[in-house]
Amino acid sequence: MAATRSAHTVWEGSLFKGSGVVTFDSSGVLAEQPVTWVARTEEANGRTSPEELIAAAHSSCFSMAFSNILDKAGNPPAKLTTSADVTFQPGEGITGIHITVEGSVPGMDEAAFVAAAEDAKVNCPVSQALKAVPITLSAKLV
Repeated sequence: MAATRSAHTVWEGSLFKGSGVVTFDSSGVLAEQPVTWVARTEEANGRTSPEELIAAAHSSCFSMAFSNILDKAGNPPAKLTTSADVTFQPGEGITGIHITVEGSVPGMDEAAFVAAAEDAKVNCPVSQALKAVPITLSAKLV
C-alpha cells in the first residue's frame, strides 16, 4: 500500500527579506516551523531550512533501511545512531550529503558493518530520490 505524506509552506515577501512557515500536515507531530533565507544560508537562530528537513528525512530513512539490511542478514542492530549533513551552496543548490552512522551490532565485524551501511546509503528511498547529489558515508561499528 502506498503512503503519501504532506506538508505545506506559506511564504510572504521576497526571497532575501521574506519568511515562511512550514506545516507538517500528515502527522501534525511538529509545530509549524519558521523558514527564512538567512536561516538557510547563515545561522539557523531557531528556524529550519529545506536542507535540515532533508537531513532529518535522510537520517531516519537510512536508519530504517540499514536496520532492515542488518536484520535480514541475521544481525539485528542493538542501536544505530545516524546523522546526515546536507550542504547548500547559494547559486549552486545542494552540493552534497554526508551520512555518519555508528552502530552496535552483536556478532558483526567492521567490514560487514561498513558494507551493509554502503548498501543502505545507495538503496534507502531518500538516497534514491536524491541521486543527483553526491552522498558520502562514514560508518563505525561501536
